[in-house]
Amino acid sequence: MKYLALILFCLWVLSHVLGAQEVSERKGFADRLVEAARHRLTRTVRYDPAYVVLDYPGGDVPADTGVCTDEVIRAYRALGIDLQQLVHEDMKSAFAAYPKLWGLKRPDKNIDHRRVPNLETFFRRQGAEVKGGEKGRFLPGDLVTWDLNGRGLWHIGMVVAEDAFVHNIGSGPELTEGIERWEVLGHFRFHSRE
Repeated sequence: MKYLALILFCLWVLSHVLGAQEVSERKGFADRLVEAARHRLTRTVRYDPAYVVLDYPGGDVPADTGVCTDEVIRAYRALGIDLQQLVHEDMKSAFAAYPKLWGLKRPDKNIDHRRVPNLETFFRRQGAEVKGGEKGRFLPGDLVTWDLNGRGLWHIGMVVAEDAFVHNIGSGPELTEGIERWEVLGHFRFHSRE
């Protein structure tokens, strides 16, 4: 009995140490992600939603152009995470799970990752949606999606500080306060599984 109690105690200690390590790793990842998003503020980007044929994987529109999703994609890519590839592979394996808003019959590696509803679906499928007591508690590195006009004008940004986020709403990357200024559609915490 004494040995069983000792083993259980050791397992309890180990689980708390590993849990603390996981929290630390996630915080480290979020810090790097926020730094990458803030770095985007130093770039001049003309808002341009044009369809562009991209390399795959690792494709990007020209560096001086982009939309809101491109800011998120570029921040993750700075940390070695290619949302173009991840979204495309997930869509190939589960195309029926994704929105049918553009009349596509199959995934398109050039544009799918640049559409907010597709990113929302991908993050939900990855278990990254913030739910329960955490919903509405925005942490640095979180992603937020909005409906800007109440009629399906989707938008995405990355939280970088309390109630502040980086996004591109038409004038290139900018820092804005007031996360709940528009109707929040989604709240995600997509951290690396390194």
